[in-house]
Amino acid sequence: MRSTSLLLSGTMLSILLAGSTFAQPAGGTAVETGQPNGVDQKPAFKGQTRAAQPAHMPKISAEVVAQDLPHLWSMEFLPDGRILVTAKEGTMHIVGKDGKAGVALKGVPEVDASGQGGLLDVALAPDFESSGRIFFSFSEPRDGGNGTSVASAKLVQSGDGGASLEGTKVIFQQMPTYDGNKHYGSRLVFGPNNELYVTVGERSDRQTRVQAQDLASGLGKVFRIDADGKALPDNPFAGKGDARPEIWSYGHRNLQAAALDGQGRLWTVEHGPKGGDELNRPDAGKNYGWPKVTYGIEYSGGKIGDGITALEGTEQPVYYWDPVIGPSGMAYYDGDQIPEWKGSFLIGGLVAEAVVVLHMDGDKVGFEERVPLNARIRDVKVAPDGAVYALTEDGESSTILKLTKS
Repeated sequence: MRSTSLLLSGTMLSILLAGSTFAQPAGGTAVETGQPNGVDQKPAFKGQTRAAQPAHMPKISAEVVAQDLPHLWSMEFLPDGRILVTAKEGTMHIVGKDGKAGVALKGVPEVDASGQGGLLDVALAPDFESSGRIFFSFSEPRDGGNGTSVASAKLVQSGDGGASLEGTKVIFQQMPTYDGNKHYGSRLVFGPNNELYVTVGERSDRQTRVQAQDLASGLGKVFRIDADGKALPDNPFAGKGDARPEIWSYGHRNLQAAALDGQGRLWTVEHGPKGGDELNRPDAGKNYGWPKVTYGIEYSGGKIGDGITALEGTEQPVYYWDPVIGPSGMAYYDGDQIPEWKGSFLIGGLVAEAVVVLHMDGDKVGFEERVPLNARIRDVKVAPDGAVYALTEDGESSTILKLTKS
């Protein structure tokens, strides 16, 4: 058995290539995360934050599947077990079973990779095996600035293991365009009826964040569109005045985590400010509060708006974190390899440097546990065999880890 040491986010993490075991704290108490930033803020109901750890938590082994990859943002499993990945700088690759990234795929449009921008999420069409179609989001350079856009293309694979994108077409643009480099979102999730949910941010700045409450703006929203980028006719604001018909829900800050549960319902986790990361189950036409309502404060320490955590007409988060976990990729676990996690959400923690496991009790969080990886977790996916994969980032490179029960 050979071991290797990886320098991840400034912390030396020794990982056995055959698997390393991460010991976790004893159950029954909440994860120790430090004092909240919103010192005067109180949860609206019991269990809305700092849930206890489960009494029994599995020992998890991590195996390096691929390393020394470009700075990646997302990953998606192809039917043959290879992994399609997006790199922040604007390239797309296929990582083979040997852990090597293939050459950059041709056909990717230009991206604005400054700040938090770049080539973002990627998803396979529900009929991918017959159509070869994929969808991806990116920060698109435009006249006067940039914005989050969604494109589709056909992934054409050649016999030598290479691939390219053909017929690349931008199908949807978040509007308005803005000259900034933060809070693009975004995740792409296909629903049970082939509807495509697109999560986006509100571009961070004070002059744009207020548009999360504006139905005529596409900032700070969850969109619901078809595969051609058109609003679905049963969307809650379709045909209603100046409201953008693609909007599914609004009042969001920066949505970088999204997944369907076992019932085919969309759940999201969004970045809060200093404190206030939120788990929500976005429902049609509902307002999730930002920036009028938040469990968090400005990075400067001041209050946001009126400093309130509840307001009539807005939804309470199902769960929140203060201090933040820095949520990124998200998956619902319905596999059998780690039975203790069945029915849980797995969330990548950029700040927590861990996979955050939320054990659900109906539509509430029953328990929270964390698998510390000492690295920023950018994406989490469940493979067809039930293994969990975590995509980490360290500066300008990334590593893919396979997590299994010891």
